[in-house]
Amino acid sequence: MLLKDRYGRVAKDLRVSLTDRCNLRCTYCMPAEGMDWLPSPEVLTDDELLRLIRIAVEDLGVNKIRFTGGEPLLRRSLEDIISRTAALEGPDGQPEISLTTNALGLDKRAQALKDAGLQRVNVSLDTVDRESYARLTRRDRLPQVLEGLKAAKAAGLSPIKVNTVAMLDENLDQSADLLDFCLEHGYQLRFIEHMPLGPKHTWRLDQMAKASDILEILETKYFLTPVGQRGSAPAELWDVHPLGTTEQSAQNLEPLGQVGIIASVTRPFCGDCDRTRLTADGAIRSCLFSLSETSLRDAMRQGASDRELAELWSLTMWQKPAGHGINDPDFIQPERLMSEIGG
Repeated sequence: MLLKDRYGRVAKDLRVSLTDRCNLRCTYCMPAEGMDWLPSPEVLTDDELLRLIRIAVEDLGVNKIRFTGGEPLLRRSLEDIISRTAALEGPDGQPEISLTTNALGLDKRAQALKDAGLQRVNVSLDTVDRESYARLTRRDRLPQVLEGLKAAKAAGLSPIKVNTVAMLDENLDQSADLLDFCLEHGYQLRFIEHMPLGPKHTWRLDQMAKASDILEILETKYFLTPVGQRGSAPAELWDVHPLGTTEQSAQNLEPLGQVGIIASVTRPFCGDCDRTRLTADGAIRSCLFSLSETSLRDAMRQGASDRELAELWSLTMWQKPAGHGINDPDFIQPERLMSEIGG
């Protein structure tokens, strides 16, 4: 059984939210005072979580697992969850295991996570300016994040991808500086267009930094050449060359690195989406912007068999919409915020 939908897409990439809690308060993600966190009894236990991951890998053909939050490092049993996931084997072999994190505390756990079976990390970092970081996250923690990045590199969690939400009046003008930083340290930078998944009434299309805006700033300092087809990957990639390089000479030069842009709003890639999402409280979402979801937790706690859970999951994915609809005039933002869904 595979997680197919009506449009011929097959979900092979599972995003698993381990908690809705976070130790930052990013302005585009949640209110300054935080939120009402899920009560502990509503969150999947480790055994419940691993049962659903096993079904995904062994019975539904999932071959990529990315653990997210909130902030997944707040789950104390993370190393054990990763170790048990790494022991699974599906039709495509063992799953690829990655983690999206804000890197707070990663310096103390990177090696243990690597030893448990984690292969790579995506680190959320919107600026390398300490004052801007404190303003955006409402926490003065940039030095700890940089230590976490260093530890991840030392542990061999590679490639390290840096995820940056670009915003017009906040950090867009720092885009080239952030690329400088990532090229210097060997990190792969990915800019992400700001999506309507934060506090209500804080997002407007006409006030959003677009992919074209990001490229315009990067090209004041670098020569960029597109890297071809991306398949189901969300990021469009460009090779980065020194300013003054020509298109002809770039063909014979080793690039300084690559930069990506995930243009979910202005250049949607829904037609190639291969993701399925499991929230911390056990709900399956076929799309980040789904207005409905299916609780596998409730079915599991009511005694559903593995096959029944797999069929319920498959039915949910069959009903996946053609696209997220952000640009539609009747678009409705989902009730859950990004930290409640998982990236």
